[in-house]
Amino acid sequence: MQALVASPPPHECIPDPGHWRGSSGLLDLEDTRLRLRARALTQLCKTEREKALAIYAFVKRMPLGKPLKLRLRTAREVLDSGSGDSPDKATLAVALLRLAGIAARMRYVEYRGEVLRGLVPHLASGSRPVLEAWVGGCWVHTDTYIFDPPYMAAARQRLKELGWERGFGIDRLGHSVWNGSDAAWALAVPPEQDPMCIQDHGCWHDPHGFETSEGFLRKHRPLTRRMHWNMLAPRMDRTIRELRAGDAAAVPIGQRRGL
Repeated sequence: MQALVASPPPHECIPDPGHWRGSSGLLDLEDTRLRLRARALTQLCKTEREKALAIYAFVKRMPLGKPLKLRLRTAREVLDSGSGDSPDKATLAVALLRLAGIAARMRYVEYRGEVLRGLVPHLASGSRPVLEAWVGGCWVHTDTYIFDPPYMAAARQRLKELGWERGFGIDRLGHSVWNGSDAAWALAVPPEQDPMCIQDHGCWHDPHGFETSEGFLRKHRPLTRRMHWNMLAPRMDRTIRELRAGDAAAVPIGQRRGL
């Protein structure tokens, strides 16, 4: 049995990759279907980087969506659902990477709400989990796994039409894919260079570790926050689907160019 691992305190990103290999509350690494999926994705891979890229590509292709959730989902539940939001996709990616023998973790970064305009109206800020994988003897970072290719292409085109630099979670000049060796950012630049980055909340095994941390609980009431996001979820999910389908109604009139 894989031993459960405890999350470190906020901002304490333990550099030792050995700390980031085991199970956690949401990373159910003994699950048979997860293990089989990791094996199927990586069985023909010859290098660590090839394994990481195979898993990254699988998770990236999973459609971005905003489901109603009463609680955070395990990696197996995300795999079964076939779609998910950024915490869902991060949970699945970290679990599959660890099952493939690659240390992995997620770093929560908080951005100004303007990054998500077009998807969420009047949001002060929002956090996203950046995927970090130990490849080639170092931690390599990306947030591009969040956005499936059809969504990314449609969002970039809509930004161009609206005359926006940022929105829908991406930057017009942001990276679309990760090469497994270098950092790749959907917002074009790393958080420490991004003027819209509010706070780096440190590294975690899974979203549950972050959402039960002292720092998170000082700022948020979990039940109230979950209810708030569930109220926004249907509109967000509809907008995501309409955007992916090329429907102009995905953007409220009041948010179009010049309005």
